[in-house]
Order: sequence, then C-alpha cells, then structure tokens
Amino acid sequence: MKRNLIPLILFIATVFTTLFAGAVQQGINLFKEPLRLWEGYPFSLSIMTILLGHEMGHYFASKAHRTKATLPYFIPAPSIIGTFGAFIKMKSSILTRRALIDIGATGPLVGFVLSLVACIVGLKMSKIVTLTAGEDFFMLGDSILFSLLVKLTLGSVPQGHDVLLHSVAFAGWIGLFVTSMNLLPVGQLDGGHIAYALFGRWHFYISRIMLFIVAVLGIFYWYGWLVWAMLLLFLGLDHPPILVWETELPLTRRITGALSFVIFILTFTPAPFKF
Repeated sequence: MKRNLIPLILFIATVFTTLFAGAVQQGINLFKEPLRLWEGYPFSLSIMTILLGHEMGHYFASKAHRTKATLPYFIPAPSIIGTFGAFIKMKSSILTRRALIDIGATGPLVGFVLSLVACIVGLKMSKIVTLTAGEDFFMLGDSILFSLLVKLTLGSVPQGHDVLLHSVAFAGWIGLFVTSMNLLPVGQLDGGHIAYALFGRWHFYISRIMLFIVAVLGIFYWYGWLVWAMLLLFLGLDHPPILVWETELPLTRRITGALSFVIFILTFTPAPFKF
C-alpha cells in the first residue's frame, strides 16, 4: 500500500495543477476568484485521461509479459499545461523482442487514440478568429495529422485568421505532441524500444542519427529541441540487451512497429510553438 501512496499523491496534485492551467487558459484570475478552479475541468480531464491512458498502456503490457512495473508517477508543474507528463519505472528486465515492442508501443498507441478523440471533439468546439496586429499570443505548429483534422472539422482557414482552440482540442494537440516525442527512435524512449526490437544492433546508428536531426531542428525551428537533445544525450543513446533474441518477430508485432513509426511521422511537429 505504501508504494502506491506517492503515485496517488502525485496524481491528485497533478489534477489540481491541470485544473489551474485549464482555468487560466480561459482567462480566469484564480487569485481573485479561487472558487472557479473547477472550470478548468475540460482541459484537466482531457490531458489527464490522455497521460493516464498512455502510462497504463505500458503498465498493463508489462503485466501481460510478467515484467514488474510501478504505477504511473505524474509530475505536477506550474506551467501552461500544469504538468511535465508522467512515467512508470520498470523494476525487472524485459525478456523478449515481442515483449519489448508490446511494452514500448502500447502506451503511445493508447495515448494516440485518446488524443485523436480529444482533437476531434475539441475542434468541433473551436472557432476561427481574425488575427489582430499587436495582440499578444503564441501560435501552435501543426503536424500533418492535426492540419488534416482542422481542415476536415473546420474547413480551410482564411489568410489572416487562425483557429482558437478549445481547451479540449489543446489537450489533444499536447497529446499528439507528447506521442511524437515519445516515439522518437532514440535510446530508451518508447520509439527506442521499438527500434531496438525491430532492428537490433542498428539501433545504435538510428539513435545517433535521430539525435543529430533533433539538434538541427533545434537550431532552425524551435530551441526546445536543443534542450530535448541534451536531455536525450544525458539519459543515454544506447539500449540494454534483452535476454531472449527471437530470430523472427510475429507479423503482428512488425505491423505494430511500422504503425508506431507512421504515427510518429503523422504527429511530429518541427516547430511546435511560434511566439
């Protein structure tokens, strides 16, 4: 019971910080009107569902392969989204290639589906607005998938206009962005697990090539990628060996791996934030 107390406390704390973020996104001054905190629930419920779904995907896949894992640890944060995400800790080794693909891919796939639902529902509540010169705002970059969803839901956006996202759509956008970051085939990220299971020793080269690409994106598109590249370098680019290296992966696992990288391409945003 004690080992579950910290994850529970962090989860509750993150519910409050995401409620705060959701309320602030709506222009509510919580220092003057603290009782309106609950009005941030559309964003909080959406982003917490996406993150929880992602991590529980990893958790249940680990259980299915008899790999010990903790419950999700959420990270509350005083930021525009109220959190720095969540993670689970693996407490035993992953034994086989199929287990590695299942554990690595299930989280992003579940998170992707939940993010997709949030985007579709949220975009139906979003609206197209005129951009006003001199007004303070920041714009979100569009992935291939999000651009398609905007067009299908709201139609073409005229020049001089942009989409004012509903908080549920914003949570969906964040979910897609987090999915793409986790699917980078580097080190021991989810994408790194999948790449190692599929390509074995070639993971060594794939990981370093992707780190270089991320660093280049940081120079030309968004400085945050440089921070991410340094963090990846700090965490390590290599992948520990697994105990059983099956000669052949089942077709279903190869399809899962391919689908994961297709999702990565569709959700990746080179310039996610434009100020």
